Amino acid sequence: MAAEPTLLWVVSGTSARRARLLRRAKVLAWGGNAWHLVEFAIAVAAGIAASSVALVGFGIDALIEVAAGAVVVWLFSGRRAGSASAERVAQRLITASFFALAAYIALDSAHALAGDHPQPSWIGIGLALVTAPTMPLLARAKRRVGRELGSRAAESEAGQNLLCAYLSVALLVGLGANALLGWWWADPLAGVVIAAVAAREGVTAWRGDGCC
Repeated sequence: MAAEPTLLWVVSGTSARRARLLRRAKVLAWGGNAWHLVEFAIAVAAGIAASSVALVGFGIDALIEVAAGAVVVWLFSGRRAGSASAERVAQRLITASFFALAAYIALDSAHALAGDHPQPSWIGIGLALVTAPTMPLLARAKRRVGRELGSRAAESEAGQNLLCAYLSVALLVGLGANALLGWWWADPLAGVVIAAVAAREGVTAWRGDGCC
């Protein structure tokens, strides 16, 4: 008879742990989204002012990350948590966001290379300096929770944040080269790099592999 209380305790402990993980996943998603909205506003405003494709693309990526975070909150709310069908829908939506970003930035970069030269943006450089070291920390926390929950969609969404770190480095190189050396073409070239990385992560997410 002693085995039954022990079994109940184990089941109860497992359920409580999963509930904590679900709450953590949603808190991380909401917290990340709050920052991404600020990131979007700063990047797009500064990008339009400087005619910077890379900076505007970085801002659009932040908005896509908001959408991806919202998908994770949707996935882990109500009865959808643990649902295989909801997991597949979430995975496809997040994958689509990678491809949308890649297409947008590739077209904008090509247009910029043939059009007006972007101006230096110190605000953009400052933004990239903040996001480059912080996004990997957020991505690591989200991926850990996603793996413990067995959610490929959550891991893919964490890949969005790690992609943001890659984009920050590319953005920093492009904006820095333009501001310090006058290499205006480095800005749209950074946009091409951003588009290529986004497309690669989209393919990875579509196949269901671990991100990044």
